[in-house]
Amino acid sequence: MPLLRIVEIACTGIDNIAEAITLLELNNWDLVAAINGVIPQENGILQSQAAAETAAVPPASSSSSSSSPSSSAFCPVLPSRHIVERQSRMLNFRVEYRQRTVEVVVEEGSAVGEIKQILETELQVPVSKMQLKGWKSGDVSDSTVLRSLHLPKNNSLYVLTPDIAPSASTSQNSVLQESLNQNFLLVINHREAQRDYSLNFPGSRTIQEVKRNVSDLTNIPVRHQQWEGWPATASDDSMTLAASGISYPCHHLSVCRRSSPANNQEPTEECADVHMVSDSEGDDFEDASEFGVDESEMFGMGSSTGCRKAPMMPENSENEGDALLHFTAEFSTRYGECHPVFFIGSLEAAAQEAFYGKARDRKLLAIYLHNDESVLSNVFCSQMMCAESIVSYLSQNFIAWAWDVTREANKARLLTMCTRHFGSVVAQTIRTYKTDQFPLLLIVMGKRTSNEVLNVIQGNTTVDELMMRLMGAMEIFTAQQQEDIKDEDEREAREMVKREQDEAYQLSLEADRKKREAQEREQAEQLRLQQIQKEADDEKEAIRLSLEHALPPEPAEEGGELISKLRIRTPSGEFLVRRFLGSTKLQVLFDFVASKGYPLDDFKLLTTFPRRNITQLDPDSSLLEAKLFPQETLFLEAKE
Repeated sequence: MPLLRIVEIACTGIDNIAEAITLLELNNWDLVAAINGVIPQENGILQSQAAAETAAVPPASSSSSSSSPSSSAFCPVLPSRHIVERQSRMLNFRVEYRQRTVEVVVEEGSAVGEIKQILETELQVPVSKMQLKGWKSGDVSDSTVLRSLHLPKNNSLYVLTPDIAPSASTSQNSVLQESLNQNFLLVINHREAQRDYSLNFPGSRTIQEVKRNVSDLTNIPVRHQQWEGWPATASDDSMTLAASGISYPCHHLSVCRRSSPANNQEPTEECADVHMVSDSEGDDFEDASEFGVDESEMFGMGSSTGCRKAPMMPENSENEGDALLHFTAEFSTRYGECHPVFFIGSLEAAAQEAFYGKARDRKLLAIYLHNDESVLSNVFCSQMMCAESIVSYLSQNFIAWAWDVTREANKARLLTMCTRHFGSVVAQTIRTYKTDQFPLLLIVMGKRTSNEVLNVIQGNTTVDELMMRLMGAMEIFTAQQQEDIKDEDEREAREMVKREQDEAYQLSLEADRKKREAQEREQAEQLRLQQIQKEADDEKEAIRLSLEHALPPEPAEEGGELISKLRIRTPSGEFLVRRFLGSTKLQVLFDFVASKGYPLDDFKLLTTFPRRNITQLDPDSSLLEAKLFPQETLFLEAKE
């Protein structure tokens, strides 16, 4: 009898191959999780009846007991009449709605509508306006019984209320700031390819960046993208997701090429054979070979020929960022949205982000290497990499970067990158690991001279062990980081002192320069004023000489004409004495005074007694008319 039939009959009482495969698919082919998810409480046996019936059953012969050691060692085998009706399991649901989380516990015999009624009481949201999302089997109706969904014991769901506006209990700025730190799940339907992409983006990412990433996935240029589902508030591509008004934590969109109508093709049925078998409840297949798959394939130990998973990463991708986008989308599709935020970009860019910032901002680099051919990959991804404690710890302390080494071309490319950035020792270390030892998680710490691999965590580990090894690496990193911070602070202090000295020196030079320039300006101004004064003096001297040459000759004392003798006292106390004809005009007297350096523009000529201002008289009048005959004493006074 095949191993699957032994497991079904021995431990679960499920003798239908289709139901067993459905349970394994829902638990990512984790056999233990699938058994724990359906095994009845108290092993599904009424203890009193089991004890009584076991006593009534005659002991099996030694030959029969030794003929099936594997089944008896795996789980006690009881006759079918000992399997009684199962008791209802209790299912735990963690439901998120905006900023709230509600824990709901119901029996698996309950309907989906009963969960909504409980949530209506807790969240004060009417059932009619509530959309309960996150079911692994897609959207379900309110009348669906939980037992028919084959759910594990612990489940995570979220509520969408597109008809209810978000609460304004806090200020707009605080809400926006909080949204910027949240991760939004965008479920984007590519209508032409009939494919959904589930992408995680931080709230600080802009709509334009989202469209560029989608362009890389769909090969539709941004200018040719036609979108549906963006809210009316998302009017500008430069807006962040937090400010765009999309639903949190999940928002649905669709995209197609603008230039051509969307293709209305029927969904592909590449897995129709397996789905058809899974949906049939009445057929009793003898073994798994009737599905076209062998048992090793059902447990993740081989590739299925009936329904092949899409590769985590395309082969020979030209751009590492595009490859990482594809990896993140496929990872979310397989294992859910709760996973580390993988750095989108090259390994060099991830190392730059982790190692080469400020010492206080540096982080460890966690390199996740995936291999679909390893039997450990599904368990490690679903139970380790998607554990909330691991996701939270990695997000806070690490830059996570991922690569798929399933295909040789991608593995060779990774080894080349590792050799370039970490040296040949790291590349050789990766080569030594066999396929069944994958996946690997390399913890890398940046140092002054080179990058060091602190730890290589293999896939055969537990959540607790993984957390302990991450914390151990973090302790080593923290000690090194404190030294780096101290060195950086000392270096910055030295540089600050040097900058202050340089600034003081420059200020001193600047002050000296300004002082020198001021002196030069002052000297230049003095020279200019001296030049002006010299020119003015030269002009005055020229005028004086011209006036002196134009004066009529001084008459003799004993002439026949009337002579007027004038004495003129200067401001310095000296006297100017000259004879003039009585008929000489006053202008000649004025010219005489000016020729001696006392122009009437600056001086006035006065008589002593009575005091008269001669300069105010008509210059064409004679000395006789001005009563300056036969002699008179005058004096010069500067004008005010």
